[in-house]
Amino acid sequence: MSWAYVFPGQGSQAVGMGKDLHDTFSEAKEVFQEVDEALQQSLSKLMFEGPEDTLTLTENAQPALMAVSLAATRVLESQSSVSIRTTARYVAGHSLGEYSALAAAGSLSIVDTAKLLKIRGKAMQEAVPVGEGAMAALIGLDLDVAQEVASEAARDGQVCAAANDNAPGQIVVSGHAAAVERAVELAKEKGAKRAIMLTVSAPFHCSLMQPAADVMAQALADVEIASPVVPLIANATAASVIDPDDIRRLLVSQVTAMVRWRESVGLMREAGVDTLIEVGAGKVLTGLARRIDRELTAVSLQGPADIEEFLKTV
Repeated sequence: MSWAYVFPGQGSQAVGMGKDLHDTFSEAKEVFQEVDEALQQSLSKLMFEGPEDTLTLTENAQPALMAVSLAATRVLESQSSVSIRTTARYVAGHSLGEYSALAAAGSLSIVDTAKLLKIRGKAMQEAVPVGEGAMAALIGLDLDVAQEVASEAARDGQVCAAANDNAPGQIVVSGHAAAVERAVELAKEKGAKRAIMLTVSAPFHCSLMQPAADVMAQALADVEIASPVVPLIANATAASVIDPDDIRRLLVSQVTAMVRWRESVGLMREAGVDTLIEVGAGKVLTGLARRIDRELTAVSLQGPADIEEFLKTV
């Protein structure tokens, strides 16, 4: 088998996530404590107990999802001979999951990753006033048609662009609310099976996020970034990267760039990867893997039972 480890993005959060890892493994508990101390916030209590609306805030959801991913990774590696260094061909993450991937692969410390994601989440939320931006999922359209829709919708000086190329026929567009609403109607006219507005707090991964990209450029400037133990497949390029300076640059550009997830998975498949191991909350990337390539095996590792079952197979 040839493995890649992948890490989920925003939307996979849920109250209670990570609690079974915390309660079962001291290694996981240490990760949550590290994150709490780094942020000077009881993020773990918020994760385990809610309230949901506070957990869902971008500045909380982003470091929280990373914490669960890193806790699960540390448990996996501490309970077996399985490690990213020895078993992975690549790591990759969806949007904020790219930070989780880099931390799991030793490129960023957990403390720095938590602080960066807190800054990133807050900057992305503040880049566009609430209500001015929106995102929508266009189901049943290929990327080229979705991009045509977005371009046609982006009139009167407004922004509308493809933000996520998640899987064949599953594109997300982002931009000014009025333009995205136009895109929804245009997509239906062009044969989309469904076109629905998403419940999000900001228009991620489009040019409206430039203020957040500027904040991240400054935040990343002084952070130590090492070469990951295996190459990262970057969101913005769908290409492998290992040089720290390139990683720093790509982490800035991914704030405004489209998440090229379909292409990223395709590149890993072309390189011989046959198994994606999704580490962290939810099963979004596991589901996308099956849509991208039915011959690709995908495994979700969220809690102790998942990890125990997985280790029986290796």
